[in-house]
Amino acid sequence: MLAQTLAPVADFAIDVRLGLMKEGQKEIPSKYLYDEVGSALFEVITVLPEYGLFRADERLLRENADTIAAALRPGPIAVAELGSGSGKKTFWILEALAGRQHMVYHPIEISRKALDQCSKELSALRNVQVRPVQQPYLDGLASVAAARRPGEQLLVLFLGSSIGNFDSGAAQSFLADVRQVLTAGDALLLSADLQKPMSQLLPAYDDPLGVTASFNLNVLARMNRELKADFHLSAFRHLARYDEREHRIEMHLVSTCEQTVAIPQAHCCVSFDEGETIWTESSHKYRPSDVMEMGMRAGFQPLRQWQDPYWAFAQTLFVAA
Repeated sequence: MLAQTLAPVADFAIDVRLGLMKEGQKEIPSKYLYDEVGSALFEVITVLPEYGLFRADERLLRENADTIAAALRPGPIAVAELGSGSGKKTFWILEALAGRQHMVYHPIEISRKALDQCSKELSALRNVQVRPVQQPYLDGLASVAAARRPGEQLLVLFLGSSIGNFDSGAAQSFLADVRQVLTAGDALLLSADLQKPMSQLLPAYDDPLGVTASFNLNVLARMNRELKADFHLSAFRHLARYDEREHRIEMHLVSTCEQTVAIPQAHCCVSFDEGETIWTESSHKYRPSDVMEMGMRAGFQPLRQWQDPYWAFAQTLFVAA
């Protein structure tokens, strides 16, 4: 799930109109799931027993932080994290790196609240200066890279399953764009959720408590709040399904009846057939080799890959070639 948040209302209105009025499958970009309410619900999702990937990501960081730090070249280093969230998982790698020297950590988020929470979470770390960057991922990374000190290596963190929220071509392009910002010798630590049995995968996106359903339905409530729409949330239900060919989980909102919804701020009325869906998020699942190959095609060389023994999940450390 992707935590790049809080786009302006005008952009939201444009994307809603384009996504819901298009021919064929209606859709809304997944970034709009993460307003203040959605972000809070996602924090709850990360601690649900069915959602094992957050704990797998944290385990790998905790267990391998010293090894990751040792694999980086000696000398000054700065860390930039794309979509830091609260920064809880990042503690381990920062602690390992700060044991060698003073360093700067740049959490990159659009959400000011997330940046404030991240700064508070990591403020007690010795030898770490937190410098938040409130910009979109690539813009923020470019700002950090432009301000680096001479000879300073940049380590980019892209954790969670955020890379899986891109379509395969878009994921490849995004990593290539990241590489364009970096210089040879900079590093990327990339997390990715791996392919796993349906019995384990589907409950992670459709938990029995209904937290993920509330998270998904909140985008309709957000349109009601910000765009003056008149969605009746009870007339939609959450659906998680797996596309075998694309190896991805899809989250949808299913209309339970024939209905028309007015969205004044987006200057449109949208008709739904019974059973018609709004596609709100994708989460691609990879093979370990897929992750390494994707990084290499983007201009990185893999240094090391770690896999969690309890939940099929991988972290791969790359160096910019």
